[in-house]
Amino acid sequence: AHAIAQECLRQNVVCNVVGVPKSIDNDIQIIDKCFGFDTAVEEAQRSLICARVEAKSAAGIAIVKLMGRQSGFIAMNASMASGVVDVCLIPEIKFSMAKLLEHIGKILNKKDYCVVCVAEGAGQDVLDGSAGGTDASGNPILKDIGTFLRDAFKHEFKGVDVKYIDPSYMIRSIPTITTDRIYCKVLGQAAVHGAFAGFTDFTAGLVNTHYVMLPTTTIIQSARTVDPKGRQWNRLKTAIRQPDLY
Repeated sequence: AHAIAQECLRQNVVCNVVGVPKSIDNDIQIIDKCFGFDTAVEEAQRSLICARVEAKSAAGIAIVKLMGRQSGFIAMNASMASGVVDVCLIPEIKFSMAKLLEHIGKILNKKDYCVVCVAEGAGQDVLDGSAGGTDASGNPILKDIGTFLRDAFKHEFKGVDVKYIDPSYMIRSIPTITTDRIYCKVLGQAAVHGAFAGFTDFTAGLVNTHYVMLPTTTIIQSARTVDPKGRQWNRLKTAIRQPDLY
């Protein structure tokens, strides 16, 4: 949107350009949340609850890989919401395979099963970088942390049933929940109001629970990420009793 607005300005084209930020990973700066994020977390936590049933019934390990290339907001929030996760791995927090395996071993000794939630961008340093190349959106293609963990767990915990679940496409394709539908309508109205008021190169969003209009440049400087020292992450670590794994 910013590039289009700048090109219109360069060519003296009168055109109001409005961007409504969308990212399933919720990694847009300043904005409280992107539309669709609540829906994604709602469906993701259902996948985690189902994974617990699978893990507990087989006395094994269930790995659920969720979206989150640079930011672990979906994995973190879904883990907190579900109340069934034992280990949560996100891109912002490095982990050691040795410490991870040791921690999971303790969990299995205590209750016979374990649920691991991992964001797709987590542990790329453990996997020795990216898979190479970029996707259609220009993002680096990541190696599959889910299959890597599955194979590592099978090798370490002989005889333990290990299930790997990737519900990404199911999460992306479901109908939105009520809060997201309302949010989208309000954002659309704000975008139209701003354009009719003569504004351009701006975005509509929710900031500190208030609907506002912001210059597009304020939200595109870098990706928003989970704060490793923030309350949300430490609240989750305390809830699931996850130690530092690095």
